[in-house]
Amino acid sequence: MSAETLWYVARAGGLIAWGLLAASVVWGIALSTRILGRRPRPAWLLDLHRYLGGLGVVFVVVHVGAIMADSYVPFGPVATFVPFAGSWHPAAVAWGIVALYLLLAVELTSLLRSHLPLRVWRRVHYLSFAVFVLATAHGLSAGTDSNTSAMILTFLVVCAVVALLVTVRVVGIDRRPVGPRPARPRPVRPAAAGRQPAETRVPARPTGTRPRAQTRSPA
Repeated sequence: MSAETLWYVARAGGLIAWGLLAASVVWGIALSTRILGRRPRPAWLLDLHRYLGGLGVVFVVVHVGAIMADSYVPFGPVATFVPFAGSWHPAAVAWGIVALYLLLAVELTSLLRSHLPLRVWRRVHYLSFAVFVLATAHGLSAGTDSNTSAMILTFLVVCAVVALLVTVRVVGIDRRPVGPRPARPRPVRPAAAGRQPAETRVPARPTGTRPRAQTRSPA
């Protein structure tokens, strides 16, 4: 494979990986809010979120592999996996390397979710936002297509959507009650028509007995 073909593969793999990761983040935030409704959602919606993240990892591997195989800009293992170790745009490449490690942490903990405490998984999963920010910074600073108007518009629109969904998510969390919900008073049911309360009900007269004659006191 020629160096020019590898360079195109690396560029395409990086752009597709960023798009898939951005779609996974957007879909994950949408699932965590009430934008899609309050009813129970089918399982394929959550599976789609996981599928987008896993497919993004595949294209990240394609992106990194093509860069290491390309001979135009030499990228050895140290320059590829150690931040600031290379000579070609070290800061821009470092954003991508850190994003790669955080992405692996998110995906591995997602695969091991059933074996991890929920609090640990949730805190690691929040790193998805850092992955999106670092991958966006890497694409804008190191990508050769980032100077085009189409790419700049795409980055701006996706970032605006993510920021809007995060705002909706944060506002939704802040409106939730912090303490336990107060107990609701039970409504008092009105007595049925023609039925007296228990404390004012006259006891029934025994059957077969005559009432005693009342004695009148002398005047």
